[in-house]
Amino acid sequence: MEPNLSADFTLPEWLPSAVKLYLDHTEEGLSLRELARRQGVAASTVMRQVRRYEARRDDPLVDEALAALAQVQGSAHSAATGKDRPEMNAPITAPLRQTPVTLDEAGIAREGRRVLRRLAEPGAVLAVAPDMEKAVVLREGSDGRMVQTAVLERAVAQAFALKDWIAVRKTQGRLSTYEITAGGRSGLKRMVEEEDRRRMSHHAAFGMAEAPAGFAGAPGWDEAEGEDGPRRLRFALAESPVAVLARRRDKDGKVFLEPDLVQAAERLREDFELAQIGARPQNWDRVLLGAEVGTSAAPRDAGSAARDRVAAALRDLGPGLGDVALRVCCHLEGLEVAEKRMGWAARSGKIVLRIALQRLRRHYDETYGRSGPLIG
Repeated sequence: MEPNLSADFTLPEWLPSAVKLYLDHTEEGLSLRELARRQGVAASTVMRQVRRYEARRDDPLVDEALAALAQVQGSAHSAATGKDRPEMNAPITAPLRQTPVTLDEAGIAREGRRVLRRLAEPGAVLAVAPDMEKAVVLREGSDGRMVQTAVLERAVAQAFALKDWIAVRKTQGRLSTYEITAGGRSGLKRMVEEEDRRRMSHHAAFGMAEAPAGFAGAPGWDEAEGEDGPRRLRFALAESPVAVLARRRDKDGKVFLEPDLVQAAERLREDFELAQIGARPQNWDRVLLGAEVGTSAAPRDAGSAARDRVAAALRDLGPGLGDVALRVCCHLEGLEVAEKRMGWAARSGKIVLRIALQRLRRHYDETYGRSGPLIG
């Protein structure tokens, strides 16, 4: 998506102040002293902030984002003044892709809660390369192989890098991997708490019972669409319920969930995450009852294909098995919570879940072959 190169362009509110200073200095040609007077700080403070982001252009995502923002701001400046765009202080070496200027504060927070939760899992990394349309979050599975747990727009990854929520972990060839920073964990905790307060205020405004507060520390809330409207789901940020269950062993030392069942659960979760990008919330409970997946006249994309795959899997599982797979694998609902919601006996959920995953594994084998469906 090409940004709007209009003269009334303004930088997004969510951009760190240091990024705005950097762009004002490199693109508008404002001196460090002038910026310092405007900010009411010492010129040396502005200089450190500008130099810091100049040094960070070694980070591919940061360089990409700054280059795209600079191009837009420079074009807007030229349109407003009638002068040619000034020469940039730093070369544009990254490909110009969809730029973070298209994202607003609410979009950043929504994606932050979704993606940073996955990055907070042990061993999780975000991977991106110049020829990748989107960025992906990967984590080592129970069998030692890397599994994909989230997909996000490249612009979102750029925004995370600019906000210091992720940092380069390793660059190998054209592939760069990132990990969540301390700032990213703090930002996630803050966003989860703010969303929890907002929902509590919403409940109070409509005279409903006060919503329970979140866990102290890392855990948070998520929301899913059900027959009775949005429902609140509580889960730990560290691991998914399937990952926790996969570590359990019986008295003979045999794992409760074999690696191929865990892979089936992760594949369903991958498609579910991809299906959320750029789409209105899908009522998956109605899909289990035979309703069609919502479609539009827009061209088919990776998200549309993922929605079809999730719908096909849930219909194959049917009510009961599909319910538990949707709740535990996709919405990350704990087994005890799922048992209570569906009126099942205590400790029966894990047995039903294993049956559901066995059926899901068979669905993938029969529909796509042993290699499974291609994500994206």
